[in-house]
Amino acid sequence: MKAAVLVFPGSNCDRDLKVAFENAGAEVSMVWHKDTALPSDVDIVGVPGGFSYGDYLRCGAIAANSPICAELKTHVERGGYALGVCNGFQILTETRLLPGALLRNANLKYICRTVPLTVRTSDSVFTHGWNAGTELSIPIAHHDGNYQADAELLARLEGEDRIAFTYSDNPNGSAGDIAGVLSENRRVLGMMPHPERAADEGHGGTDGRAMFTGLMNALIAA
Repeated sequence: MKAAVLVFPGSNCDRDLKVAFENAGAEVSMVWHKDTALPSDVDIVGVPGGFSYGDYLRCGAIAANSPICAELKTHVERGGYALGVCNGFQILTETRLLPGALLRNANLKYICRTVPLTVRTSDSVFTHGWNAGTELSIPIAHHDGNYQADAELLARLEGEDRIAFTYSDNPNGSAGDIAGVLSENRRVLGMMPHPERAADEGHGGTDGRAMFTGLMNALIAA
């Protein structure tokens, strides 16, 4: 599996994501935001957490208009895979590669702690390492993680089995307790919790490891 991790001014989880991919066996390239091309034959693009461009204007909005995001869109449109975590999820919604929007947390406070998640579907390369209904403990660290969508979109996400994860104890006010959603073709996942921070025993937990090993196995098999 060949992975590329995008790097923006203000990214702070790019190396964490790189290490999680590498520990699963992937060959990883780091790609700067001003680059205009991804490495050839890349299978999956990781859009990491952090505070791209200082979260100015709106979280992810400036990053979504960076040169590399044009190539990210092309990669996804031709059937490539992408994983956006935290600020990466915000960027994916700003590029409209995923629906909905991430707003300020309902309590207006930055939240940094480990939270319980429920896996809602195993029908994706990102989640097939778990059974639907599995409970996970995954860290969050965000100020704008309140996922919002109108009733029609929420019903469509539910009906199409595109809600990947929900919070067992909603920390930020997200509609439907949503913590992560899939694209229509199920090849793009955005999620606010950080699986890369729960993929190594040295970090205090390994509940996120199955995402990266599952991706490796699925993409090699494909």
